[in-house]
Amino acid sequence: MNDTEYMQRALELASRGRHATRPNPMVGAVVVRDGHVVGEGWHQQAGGPHAEVFALHAAGERARGATLYVTLEPCSHTGKTPPCADLIIRCGIQRVVCAMQDPFGEVNGEGIRRLQAAGIRVTVGVLEKDARYLNRGYLSVIQRHRPYIVGKWAMTLDGKTATAGGESQWITGTSSRIDAHRLRARADAVAVGIGTVLADNPRLTVRHGDTSRQPLCVVWDTYARIPLLSRLLQERAEEIVVLVGRECNPDKQAAIRATGATVVALPLSAAGRIDTESALQALATKWAVQVLMVEGGAALLGELLDWDCLDEIVTYIAPTAFGGTEAKGATAGKGVIRLAEARRYTIADIARCGSDVRLTYTRAREEDICSQD
Repeated sequence: MNDTEYMQRALELASRGRHATRPNPMVGAVVVRDGHVVGEGWHQQAGGPHAEVFALHAAGERARGATLYVTLEPCSHTGKTPPCADLIIRCGIQRVVCAMQDPFGEVNGEGIRRLQAAGIRVTVGVLEKDARYLNRGYLSVIQRHRPYIVGKWAMTLDGKTATAGGESQWITGTSSRIDAHRLRARADAVAVGIGTVLADNPRLTVRHGDTSRQPLCVVWDTYARIPLLSRLLQERAEEIVVLVGRECNPDKQAAIRATGATVVALPLSAAGRIDTESALQALATKWAVQVLMVEGGAALLGELLDWDCLDEIVTYIAPTAFGGTEAKGATAGKGVIRLAEARRYTIADIARCGSDVRLTYTRAREEDICSQD
């Protein structure tokens, strides 16, 4: 096996910590000596030992002279656990292979420098793209102070998400809907605007794939219009966060809170809508949301697009066409005036879901590239 294969194994281990490590990143580690894996580990939960600790403990004395593969730069500061860089040095590791540098302010290259100062050879950048995607939510919170946002919708061949009469269930087939549930399961939170709640009365639960946990559900509801008898408040109020405007009727806010849901009052934008930056920062800081999946409606998706906050777009395209100028599209908002202002995305994946096609696009951003010293 080579560096790439060992790092792939470390990434597989890291993914086991999904949802349990927030606000920390997912990290995996593999110790290799003389071509044999002698220790493995992953960060299992926030506040607990880091991946390197588990891997080095499993390796024991066999770690001396070995190579450590780790998906993120070892930490160099004392937080809830001691610095991993110091442990690596004490264990006699000869070489460290990191997928990527950690942009967290108290690390940000210091772990690498400490290892090098101790005479350890360090290689950075093996499967970096994969490592960055695995921890895209963590990186977004660190670098942009908001979650990584995935916009998801289903549409026809001619780009419609509902008929002129407002019908949208179901545009795509069963395979696409099951696949969308699997995507939903990977998110920390799912968000919709109040228009979607009023029109569709959704549950927004994971019913296919990994159902061991349900993502937090967030409703953008400037004037607290969510019906008290909606499925969200009747069936899972304790998992619901309703974002309202600060000047919203306090009696309406109290009524929603009485169902068990959480109500957060936020400042309004000049357009009279919930301030996007405040909402996203609240989700990142209060609920440690790293990956937010936005499933509608057009007003919320359009506003996030206007703010250039849609980091990834997943769209399911059905082999149908509605036509009509009154049929709905995926996004609203102000939009752009000039073609040069358009948001540019890169195709990341194409998959067939029954008779539908799933397209995944990611937004390329300059700050996503971690500079190396």
